Amino acid sequence: MSPENASNKIKETNTTNTTTTAIRYGAVTFDCPDPAELARFYGDALGLPVTYSSDDFVMLGQEGSAGLGFNRLADYRRPTWPDPSQEKQAHLELGVDDLDDTQARLLALGAVEPAVQPQPGRWRVLLDPAGHPFCITTLV
Repeated sequence: MSPENASNKIKETNTTNTTTTAIRYGAVTFDCPDPAELARFYGDALGLPVTYSSDDFVMLGQEGSAGLGFNRLADYRRPTWPDPSQEKQAHLELGVDDLDDTQARLLALGAVEPAVQPQPGRWRVLLDPAGHPFCITTLV
């Protein structure tokens, strides 16, 4: 099958398959040493309320939207971005209107600015209180 026909076939399959059960995006969960601390940081940063809380897990979110969860991991190892010795596994891209103002607010909430900034005029890399890198950008 040629690439053009394969592409068309995929489109046909995706548009005509109506018997598949829907899959909904529910949440992203980060492992961390202290779920309450990380939930406070992201809750304040993103204006999201706590929807569930226990000693080992906290979920933030709003009705009808995907959530953000934080799971206690006893042997959590902090990412060392940009040093690859302990990789980051994942990171968030957050859209903002003003890089400087948002960065200052996030630093006041407990974020850390790493020395490496690949393109600071386009986006900024910050580290949350558990060391997960995340980006703020005006491009999203």
